[in-house]
Amino acid sequence: MLKIQNLKVQIEKERILDHLNLNIKSGEVHVLMGPNGSGKSTLAKVLAGDSQYEILEGQVLYEVHFKEKDLLSMDISQRAQEGVFMAFQYPIEIPGLNNLEFLKTAFNSICKHQGVDVMKEEDFNNFALNKAKELGVDEEFLKRDLNAGFSGGEKKQNEILQMMILSPRLCILDESDSGLDVDSIKKIAKGINRFINKDRSVLLITHYHKLLELIRPDFVHVIIDGRIRKTGNFSLSEKIEAEGYDWISKTSQGL
Repeated sequence: MLKIQNLKVQIEKERILDHLNLNIKSGEVHVLMGPNGSGKSTLAKVLAGDSQYEILEGQVLYEVHFKEKDLLSMDISQRAQEGVFMAFQYPIEIPGLNNLEFLKTAFNSICKHQGVDVMKEEDFNNFALNKAKELGVDEEFLKRDLNAGFSGGEKKQNEILQMMILSPRLCILDESDSGLDVDSIKKIAKGINRFINKDRSVLLITHYHKLLELIRPDFVHVIIDGRIRKTGNFSLSEKIEAEGYDWISKTSQGL
C-alpha cells in the first residue's frame, strides 16, 4: 500500500525527518507515537501534500491499481482522488460551506476520477445519513456549515464521518483523539473499526493509549528526532503509557 524509504524532510532549513522508513500493507493499522516535536505531524502533512516542507531525499511509493506510484509527485487533489485521506489535528472551520454539499462534491469527484457513476442527490443524502447513524453522530452535523461552531470533539467526529463516507484506501489520522472525552473517543474508535478492511490501511498518530485499547493496532512505531526508533505491537504502547519515551531514547543512543 505505502512504502516510505529513507525520507529526509526539512522546513526553513530545519531537518525534521531523517532517514525515515515505514512500510504499510493493505488492511493494516499502524500507530505512530513519539514526544512532541519528533516529526509525527510533519510526516502526516508530507503524505497529504503540504508544500511548505522540502523533500531532501527519499521516496514514498503508493500502490494504485496494483502499480506503485510516486506519491510525492502528486498534487493534493490527485492524492485525494487516489484514495489518500487525512484527518487534521486542528480541523478548520469554513462558514458558508454546507457539510453535506462538501461531502457530496468530494465523493462524486472521487467517483468520476475512478470511473464510477456519481450518486444522485437523494441517494447520496440517504447514504450519508446512514453513515452518520452508523457512527452514532447527530444527523444535524450534515446540515451545518463545515465545522462552523463545532466543539473540538464534534470536529474530530465529523472528520471520522468524512472518512466513512469518502471510503479512502489510506487514512492518516493526526491526533484524532486529542482533547476528547471518553464518549467521543469511543465514537472515534467505532468509526475506525468499522472503516478497516483488507483493502484499507490506517496510519494513526497519537499520544494516548486509551484509543489503542479500543482499536488494537497491528503495529506501533515510536519516532524520535525524525526517525523511527522502535517498532512493536499493542504492548509497546502500554509500556510507553507506563514509562514514557526516555528508555527508547537511551537505547537508540546506546546508553
